[in-house]
Order: sequence, then structure tokens, then C-alpha cells
Amino acid sequence: MRRPHQTLRQIFAAPLAIGILSVVGLLAALIGDNVWDAVSWISLAIPCVLYVFFIYRRAPN
Repeated sequence: MRRPHQTLRQIFAAPLAIGILSVVGLLAALIGDNVWDAVSWISLAIPCVLYVFFIYRRAPN
């Protein structure tokens, strides 16, 4: 079955969002404490959770 044609925007939207989220997390870790630490942990945890989710989703049964 053939996948429908995707534009460059559709192809790179998710990786770009994950990259921006990672940069926000790294900058938040450098900026300050308390709330910034929480922002950092959350924004850096999301790409890790997505990675695990898609690895297990792709694994053959």
C-alpha cells in the first residue's frame, strides 16, 4: 500500500518541534532554578518518552 505524498512541512514538523522542545529544556536548565528546573525536566523528558513509545510501537509482535 502506498503512502500519500507528504510536503516538506509535514515531514519535518515533528522533528522540528522535538528539537525546539529540547533547546527550550536545555536553556531552561541553564537559566535558573525552581520553576525553570521543572520546565527543563518536562521538556527534556517528552522526547525520551516519545522515543520509547515509538520504539515499542514499531517492535514486531
